[in-house]
Amino acid sequence: MRQMIAAAVYTAFALVANPGFADVEAAQALRIGDMKKLNFHSEAKVLSNTGFVSFTGKEMSLDEYQGKLVVLNFWATWCAPCRKEMPMLSDLQTELGGDAFEVVTIATGRNPPPAMQAFFEEIGVDNLPLHRDPKQALARTMGIFGLPITVILDTEGREIARLRGDADWSSDSAKALLRALLPSG
Repeated sequence: MRQMIAAAVYTAFALVANPGFADVEAAQALRIGDMKKLNFHSEAKVLSNTGFVSFTGKEMSLDEYQGKLVVLNFWATWCAPCRKEMPMLSDLQTELGGDAFEVVTIATGRNPPPAMQAFFEEIGVDNLPLHRDPKQALARTMGIFGLPITVILDTEGREIARLRGDADWSSDSAKALLRALLPSG
């Protein structure tokens, strides 16, 4: 409890001192519970603009999300931890989603669209995108090995953190951490 209060106070001071800028140090201080698995990079990583496709087959790229803090989740229909984690990502999108934040999901590998749609229907998720990376081109360029993997992209589209495995993205810790990364002002 003390750690959480100290982190909240630190975050408040950091945001006042740096209006308009994400505070990675404050976010790191908020890593408790599942968020301890979230590894921040010492420097933001520029990503290639390798594309992926929407559920309907439209060519897309991560550049379309610049200006937003993005929680980018790679998953597959056959992945049991993905089934557990996806409703929590949906809850996160419901609470924080908007002009400054978005959860983006990309099924990588062989995931037929009907199976993807059935997966979301079975777990009650209807607010996340059903994007696809059928040939794993984006996953390969980003070094995605194993699923699920969740990557946090800053507002400039650079990778700032990565979590391997599933996590409770709807936890108070995850939300506080992500709020610390959101630009203020």
